Amino acid sequence: MAMEPTDINVGERHAPLTQLVMTALKERILNGELLPGQRLVEGRLSEQLGVSRMPVREALRALAAEGIVTIEPRRGASVTSFTEEQIREMVEVRATLEGLNAKLAARRHDPAQIAALERILEAGSQLSSEDDLMRISALNLDFHDALGDVAANSVLRDIMRSLRDRTALIFTINNRDRMHQTWQEHAAILRAVVAGDAELASLLATRHVYSAAQLPPQDDGRQKA
Repeated sequence: MAMEPTDINVGERHAPLTQLVMTALKERILNGELLPGQRLVEGRLSEQLGVSRMPVREALRALAAEGIVTIEPRRGASVTSFTEEQIREMVEVRATLEGLNAKLAARRHDPAQIAALERILEAGSQLSSEDDLMRISALNLDFHDALGDVAANSVLRDIMRSLRDRTALIFTINNRDRMHQTWQEHAAILRAVVAGDAELASLLATRHVYSAAQLPPQDDGRQKA
């Protein structure tokens, strides 16, 4: 898909150049301007963004570390394209860990942390009808990160952040038409956490991941909720 040349106005920004380029590329990927499997040519991108090749190269490496971009020898960089099997495997792991995250949050929550979650939930709900996928994706990650803060397990939090980066592309693209539902599900998870219902919070969080990936949940023997 062709893109119009874009000057990211480096002189008017304060963030490092590589971060600006990374943000610009990530936004185009999550908004669908750059599609899975599409090659990302450094020279072409540097012209479109009005920067040299070095920050483009560094930005591509950073996005590759997040799993959004794939860099292959002699082929270069491209937007990551997952097979159905890879998607299923990542969703299974993330659903299980998000369930554990919500369960721990329901057991350990405190008023200040809940207030932070409520603020994110309100912001996300207000944006859910808009088409700013980059902003909505960021708020979605903020919600799950904040839930991880409530769960207070540093090992789980680090694992989840890495996995969320890798699955951001899948969930953002799949959720273009279900933004409102996504934040309704977030609200239900938060209600269970506030109520201290660890099992319900876990179940809702697990189902939320499968729903976001548009995959049927595994039968875990708890289909009563």
